[in-house]
Amino acid sequence: MLTERQQLILRIIVDDYVQSAEPVGSRLISKHIEVSLSPASIRNVMADLEEMGYLEQPHISSGRVPSEKGYRFYVDHLLPPVSVSEEEVRAIRRLLMERIDEMEQVVQQTAQILSSLTNYTSIVLGPQIYEQTLKHLQLIPLHERSAVAIMVTNTGRVENKKVTVPEGISLDEIRKLVAILNEKLTGTPIYQIKKRLYDEIAHELRRYMEQFEGAMDLFNQIVKTDANERIYLGGTAKILDQPEFRDVEKLRPLLDILEQSKTVVQLLGANEEPGIRVRIGQENDVDEFKNCSVISASYAIDGKHVGAIGVIGPTRMDYARVIKIINHLAAGLSAALTRLHK
Repeated sequence: MLTERQQLILRIIVDDYVQSAEPVGSRLISKHIEVSLSPASIRNVMADLEEMGYLEQPHISSGRVPSEKGYRFYVDHLLPPVSVSEEEVRAIRRLLMERIDEMEQVVQQTAQILSSLTNYTSIVLGPQIYEQTLKHLQLIPLHERSAVAIMVTNTGRVENKKVTVPEGISLDEIRKLVAILNEKLTGTPIYQIKKRLYDEIAHELRRYMEQFEGAMDLFNQIVKTDANERIYLGGTAKILDQPEFRDVEKLRPLLDILEQSKTVVQLLGANEEPGIRVRIGQENDVDEFKNCSVISASYAIDGKHVGAIGVIGPTRMDYARVIKIINHLAAGLSAALTRLHK
């Protein structure tokens, strides 16, 4: 464990470097009111911290910057108490208390406000498809051969899609099909709907539907959905504001990886236990993010984990503030989606 003097110097270096993005020298440290050491004594402490792996010296004549080990110690032991401002709290409450009819809407807005409050790129992983069940199905005819299918899930998500009505299926048969599906499939997990229809309900449809094959084709159009997790990004361009990421060629693979849902699940630790997760540099499992820090937390509906929110930035991140904001948002998002669900 570091001594109190070493902890003080490390904390000041991390805090100053996060704000300035410039290596921190002994003269700057000596100007802090809580430091009563001479520049020579400070340099000795810095040298010890560097030898132990908590600091790095980018250039021979420069000051020091925190290493990943230094950031990890800071996050685990030295985070200062941080409060979210009243204005920020009001912004979060406005987002999560307004009447929102769709789960997707509140999740998208959460990504934007998280980026706005932290000034980092945010990711919100929407509720996973296997966590959602069918609440209601509706089919609205538009013309003789086209209709809009509306599928509502238990999480409040509303999926609208235009479908082609197979030739020979009447409006009465469409109504009959939708009524049977709502009666038999309500409460069924989305990913199980197709299998359950073919295994348990197809024989009943065959009795009631003259155009059975056409009805099955119509049903397949309705339930065809993307089984991958939905990813919402906020403030993607903010990552360019950080000095560490101004090389666009190096940044492009990082942005490309954010389009891959399975990788984002891994990146956010979305399948792990609830609570704040802080991954610094090499702690990230995804190679493209070995020079980044990722802070994330899960959110829930009725206590059941359904997704995750997080921010991506340089290892030179304002950890205390970001952790506080993500805690607020994850709790608020869980409460809002639980209300919407009920």
